[in-house]
Amino acid sequence: MTGTAPVLADEQDLEAPPPRRGSFVWSVIKGQPQATIGALVLLAFVLVALFAPVIAPYDPREKVGDVFEAPSSEHWLGLDDGGFDMLSLMIYGARVSLIVGFAAALVAMLIGGTVGLLSGYFGGKTDTVLMRMTDYFIVIPDIPLMLVVAAIWGRSLTNIILIIGVIYWTTTARVIRSQVLSVRERVYVQRTRALGAGHWRILSRHVLPQVAPLLVAITVLSVAVAIFAETAIAFLGLGDPTLISWGKLIENAFSRSAISVDAWWAIVPPGLAVVAVVLACTMLGRSLEDALNPRLRVGHLSVRRFRVREVEGKSL
Repeated sequence: MTGTAPVLADEQDLEAPPPRRGSFVWSVIKGQPQATIGALVLLAFVLVALFAPVIAPYDPREKVGDVFEAPSSEHWLGLDDGGFDMLSLMIYGARVSLIVGFAAALVAMLIGGTVGLLSGYFGGKTDTVLMRMTDYFIVIPDIPLMLVVAAIWGRSLTNIILIIGVIYWTTTARVIRSQVLSVRERVYVQRTRALGAGHWRILSRHVLPQVAPLLVAITVLSVAVAIFAETAIAFLGLGDPTLISWGKLIENAFSRSAISVDAWWAIVPPGLAVVAVVLACTMLGRSLEDALNPRLRVGHLSVRRFRVREVEGKSL
């Protein structure tokens, strides 16, 4: 009897569900410099967007100088094609771009997460139907579809958010499905099912908490994709003409021949802002993915992962 007690204890430990990772995102941000930088940059842009009326030096709709006036001490980023302060336009444009990015990523998370959960958990015909539907959305060219839908439904902010979210949910669905296929076969899930727990209880109490960190990581990456997609739509002239966004600023500069008059300040700042937010979301999202699955790190080549170690007094 005394010899079997440790074995039973080990079996119970193996069968117990892993602890929930409520502080997973925060631990990754604190523990990885790449995630810390990405989170700080993203937080800085969010704060700028929230406090735009306080930070902006001028009203973005107020003409304060000549057309394409160069940067100066009064206008740090110069003026655009209408004589409006570029810095104020950039600050207010962050609002629309970030709203589209976060809202569209949320739509993609809800659709893709639901499809992935149902497909991976139930399997069978449900899995077949949902995955074939996902495949159909994957093969559709995204940019042409966004242009057609935006032209038909209208160029309002709500329509743009829904268009981007409906198009880019497929990656979330496939990744979550693969994770749910693994979670549903674990011992504690099978034991809960054997005890008579319903599908909703198993999904909400045991499956969803285990895939939630991965869902957060994919959503952060989707923010970058959504912001880039909104910039592309606005640059092609299908954004909401009544709103100020970074893509709209770039589109206005190109359509008003800013390049021909060497007004680089009308194009470069909004382009750099898009690049900074996309890189910040990518750094944070990749760090979350690496923390969830260390094997993914093999796919990301980085100089910091190579080091020289010594064996028997010789460096290798």
